[in-house]
Amino acid sequence: MIYVTNTPNNAGVAIYGDCLDFDALYEALHVVVGDEDEYVRYEASRIRVLGVCYDLRHALMGDREVEFVDNGMDKDKMRNMAIIAHDKNIYLKINVLWPELLFVTMALNDFVRLHAEKQAKNSYHVMLDKRNIWDESISNTRLFQAAIAKSLKETVSPHSFNRMMNLLNHDYTWTDGYITQYLDVLNIKFINMDKEKRLKSIPTMAKRLTEHGKEYLEIESVVLEGAKEFGRSANDVRLKGIDYPDEIDW
Repeated sequence: MIYVTNTPNNAGVAIYGDCLDFDALYEALHVVVGDEDEYVRYEASRIRVLGVCYDLRHALMGDREVEFVDNGMDKDKMRNMAIIAHDKNIYLKINVLWPELLFVTMALNDFVRLHAEKQAKNSYHVMLDKRNIWDESISNTRLFQAAIAKSLKETVSPHSFNRMMNLLNHDYTWTDGYITQYLDVLNIKFINMDKEKRLKSIPTMAKRLTEHGKEYLEIESVVLEGAKEFGRSANDVRLKGIDYPDEIDW
């Protein structure tokens, strides 16, 4: 089972699971975001979800951290079952920055809806359609989002949590055409905060991601002008001075 916890220095979350959990989540996310150019307006959001998939795959390849987790086995149980076994399981672990994870969580709402609509065309109740109601990819994606929400609830105040749930969930798709270079700006700002400020700023990150405020609109203008000038997609534009550090104080 996937579970998510806030990191010690509040930079983001640690996502844990065994190899089967990570493989199932990897496959589910790949399915719901669709193929390249399938949802053209959502391509930038799709790339962000695939960024999580990248870390999941590298964890499965042995290129990320691991944790030893109690599995409930003890001497009495081993004696009763006449076996010798380890009392811990190995869980894989990846870290994701809070702003990044909040955006991915929101984007997954859109991709689940798009995936469900694709599978149940002309259905009045798309999510209750027989082709979706027990769909494995949708279920595993929702379990991942539920684990994120649980961690968020344990990290911020009840008032902030309720407010963030309202911000992060809409009854319509809205990450289409999102200028995700703004997410890079928020990530860098968040990394450069101290531990206490990071914790206080998690609700603020959700607000900034969803409100399309002045800073977002300024970056959107710069990105779209650059894309037009060089005849490239907005997704290909990179902002000057936005460089991630080699090491993050998680």
